[in-house]
Amino acid sequence: NANMERVFFSYPAVAEIDEIVEKHVQNNEAVYDFTGEDKVGHHFWVIKDKAVINRIIELFDALPATYVADGHHRTAAAALVGNEKKNNNPNHTGNEEYNFFLAVHFPDNQLTIIDYNRVVKDLNGYTNDEFIAKLGEGFDVKDMGGEVYKPDTLHNFSMYMDGKWYSLTAKEGTYNDNDPIGVLDVTILTNQVLSPVLDIQDLRTSKRIDFVGGIRGLEELSKRVDSGEMKVAFALYPVSMQQLIDIADSGAIMPPKTTWFEPKLRSGLVVHELD
Repeated sequence: NANMERVFFSYPAVAEIDEIVEKHVQNNEAVYDFTGEDKVGHHFWVIKDKAVINRIIELFDALPATYVADGHHRTAAAALVGNEKKNNNPNHTGNEEYNFFLAVHFPDNQLTIIDYNRVVKDLNGYTNDEFIAKLGEGFDVKDMGGEVYKPDTLHNFSMYMDGKWYSLTAKEGTYNDNDPIGVLDVTILTNQVLSPVLDIQDLRTSKRIDFVGGIRGLEELSKRVDSGEMKVAFALYPVSMQQLIDIADSGAIMPPKTTWFEPKLRSGLVVHELD
């Protein structure tokens, strides 16, 4: 009956907020300061000064919007739980903890979006040559040999299969520049390859696909293919913050497994109890 995982927001950086946080960090000891078993350091400060807290609230109130970067489904789930508890509480006031959920806000100038890549177990019955021929219908395909190839621009993908890297560039007409969801590289890959060719219809439930955060490097993709666990890997160019904002402003929601953000906060470090 608590939030263990925070929803990840971003907002256009505000110089005064950055200054407040920096000043507090420089002049106060962290409440938590440790390195986890994964060698990632975590440092957590608490601001207790009411005047400072109120100023931060004022500065956030002045922002036209903050943007859900990761946790759209957790946000929806929190809203459902809140409504259920509200309906079951005849003395509801709006101040109960179930009216709120755990969140973190990062300024966009301190946030990095990196690639979120895909590995697939099989070619859905196609031979290598047949599969590459199918890709050629929607992409300009170039054999890049054995040297790791990383996508260098939007709508350019890299693919690894049988010891070779390939460059795939989406052809004009395979995506809609005026559709903030349709223009995403994850959408292009799903609509042009994963669904129609590889017959992966649901990214969330299919057992034939897995997802690899770019923080682990492209070598992780080739490793999983070379081991025989997976047949083919796809690396994507990272989503931009502007793309994320455009999608939110349009009222749409990011497709699943689109973004991998750094820094990653440790789950459970802060807990929000609902009762």
